[in-house]
Amino acid sequence: KERDIHVLTVLLVDDDAEFTEVACTIIEFLGHEVLTAATLNEARDWLEKETFDHVLLDFMLPDGSGAHLFNELDALPKRPRVTLITGHPSVKSVIKGLCGPTVDYLVKPIQREEIEAVLSQKPKEKAPAEEKIEKHFDLLIGESPVMKELYKLISRVSKTSANVMLLGESGVGKEVVAAAIHRASESEGPYIATNCGAFSKELIGSELFGHEKGAFTGAVGRKEGVFEQAQGGTLFLDEITEMPIDMQPNLLRVLENKVVIRVGGTKTIPVSCRVVSATNRTMEEIAQSKVLREDIYFRLAVFPITIPPLRERKEDIPLLAKTFIAEFNKDNGSKFKWEESQLDTLQAYDWPGNVRELRHFVHRAAIMSDPEKSEIELPKTIESPFAQKQSTTPALQAGRTIEDVEKELIYATLEKVNGNKTTAAEMLGISTKTLYNRLHAYGDLSKDE
Repeated sequence: KERDIHVLTVLLVDDDAEFTEVACTIIEFLGHEVLTAATLNEARDWLEKETFDHVLLDFMLPDGSGAHLFNELDALPKRPRVTLITGHPSVKSVIKGLCGPTVDYLVKPIQREEIEAVLSQKPKEKAPAEEKIEKHFDLLIGESPVMKELYKLISRVSKTSANVMLLGESGVGKEVVAAAIHRASESEGPYIATNCGAFSKELIGSELFGHEKGAFTGAVGRKEGVFEQAQGGTLFLDEITEMPIDMQPNLLRVLENKVVIRVGGTKTIPVSCRVVSATNRTMEEIAQSKVLREDIYFRLAVFPITIPPLRERKEDIPLLAKTFIAEFNKDNGSKFKWEESQLDTLQAYDWPGNVRELRHFVHRAAIMSDPEKSEIELPKTIESPFAQKQSTTPALQAGRTIEDVEKELIYATLEKVNGNKTTAAEMLGISTKTLYNRLHAYGDLSKDE
């Protein structure tokens, strides 16, 4: 029987055995024929023997970069289409300059729909203006692995009454996560938020515990504190590490005894609510700086959650950017749309100010753009003067050699994971063997994990 013209012969070049197995299953399920190679030399052997319609090519291979095959493919009687595979989102924007703008890219982890899109030679459908982007717990946006892990933690803790401490850099969205925990818990009481760093030492007691009429100058009436206001619900204490140290014993008594005494009062008032606290300090900083009593830490951090910075979930940047521009369009009656190249530019940046900085940048770009058009004019510079660089990862610039890009990515990733080569290989989407081969080539023969 004559082969259907839509059936493709595909060469998958990747040394990650687990990924190769899954990808082959998907490609065969889609009705195509697939052969595999784990190295550049194996790929060259196949290219001499067979004719391929499409090559799915890993960027980092044990014996060199997949991008080195490009010139060799030009010499073939029939040049196959090429899709580069990488485990590092930052690579996409960089290798456009190395390999040309017409090359497709897949970033691990790869979904079936993405493989189907590149093999069908159909461009991914551009999102319409009214595109619905899923908001988890009606609040959180992102489909990256670290965000999916965060959603799992929120779901699990929401089924309990445990107090939660949220840790993360400024701008990662700690208050949104706190609200998501409250929403997921389906508690009958309200969600009450307060900032422990926003009140003077004299007023924070009144804010937290309430006061009786005449308790101090200006106390013209009785006031319920936030613990009472959050009865049966969730109390969010932002910047908990900014609370004056001599106020913390009063907070500890409330957490232990579940009663408050208003400032200027004597009556104990029962309170019952989940406390979600937040800080932009790390656990190590909290312990070393002694800004929070140890006994309070253990009361508040029954279930600590670290929220990832935006640079660790770059694949979510396009979703966030689309959401923020849609919000702007709704509020202002505009019809702005992103171009794919603009989203690539946003995704390549580290966003030291995190989601807050990205939202501000998107709104600033929209304000600068012509409201009568759909095109968005990006500001000349992305960097905000207030966003201090928190990543030591070097910026990746177009015009670099393939080897430079690979080496920089590998060392930046190793630094991030404290030299753990197994974890670094997973983050880069390559095998540990390939990573060791690269380090050997760089003259780094250390084997410590």
